Amino acid sequence: MKARYISHTLHFKQPSGTSRGVLKTKDTFFIIIEHEENWGVGEVNLFRGLSYDDREGFEEKLKWTCENIGKKPAEMMEELKEWPSILFGYEMAVKSYQSSTPFELFPSLFTQGQGAININGLVWMGDQDFMQRQIEEKLKQGFDCIKLKIGAIDFGKELELLKSVRSRFPSAAEDSPKARRESEITLRVDANGAFSPDEAAEKLEKLSQFDIHSIEQPIKQNQWEAMAQVCEISAVDVALDEELIGITDREEKIKCLETIKPQYIILKPALVGGFQSTREWIDLAEARNIGWWITSALESNVGLNAIAQFTYTLGTTMPQGLGTGGLFTNNIECPLEIKNGKLICNANRKWDTNLFKD
Repeated sequence: MKARYISHTLHFKQPSGTSRGVLKTKDTFFIIIEHEENWGVGEVNLFRGLSYDDREGFEEKLKWTCENIGKKPAEMMEELKEWPSILFGYEMAVKSYQSSTPFELFPSLFTQGQGAININGLVWMGDQDFMQRQIEEKLKQGFDCIKLKIGAIDFGKELELLKSVRSRFPSAAEDSPKARRESEITLRVDANGAFSPDEAAEKLEKLSQFDIHSIEQPIKQNQWEAMAQVCEISAVDVALDEELIGITDREEKIKCLETIKPQYIILKPALVGGFQSTREWIDLAEARNIGWWITSALESNVGLNAIAQFTYTLGTTMPQGLGTGGLFTNNIECPLEIKNGKLICNANRKWDTNLFKD
């Protein structure tokens, strides 16, 4: 058994805005394990400027991983603990190599094309007209949970956008003796740390009038006491996202959750160290009555596929953040499709494996 890695630059169909800037391209890497006719692939999804392992020595560690691919998994997991995106790729590659086919890592009704995953429709930052067009597109596509990235344009204009949606679609959280109506919409917002601690409470109060399900990372990470206060007084439930990046020790995870006491955590396997670490976060959160959902982090379809299959096995019905597969012009062709706000696996579509052939 031997391993190698390759790099691949994904190109956005249109520039995508976040509070950290506008994204036009996204670099990623793949670990490919081979032995005779058997092979497997895992995505090392380095998110520059965000990943904990976006630092000196990254490619050297990636090369080391390939050279030591045959070591015991427990040794590798410990060695790569401080390199979460590489650990994610390693874990995925090994699982892929050991599976009956390289792209069915977690067999289920989902991989058989008989199951679906509820997902939110993502609206990227931009000017008001651009964001409004995205909202209309997501509604036409059948999404009943929409997530807006906020914090880049005037806050008043962002409130107007939310008001326009709520004026047409009631909250899915409203109590009703009847079954959920098609006109009901769940709204999530993601601030990516755009608010200051001093202004957060006031802005969250204004957001609350639109029945917001939750807000992701209202203030920047690594301000635990300030974030704890926000969670305690916020008129909108708070979900930790970037806050989880770089926390690799179990005891530190517990300390984070028990200090901040969030209502939700959001788990990006590539940023928190793979599937095993994600499961640990979930177990720790559930033991403290903290909700969770899983989100992709601009992986190619290889990483997205693995995360989706893993997520389906967890049996959650809450909308997940797995709708980023259609963002790129040069993604890897795969069976994943979005239909009526759900992610499905179309068993009639095949993978394009040309990129992974030596």
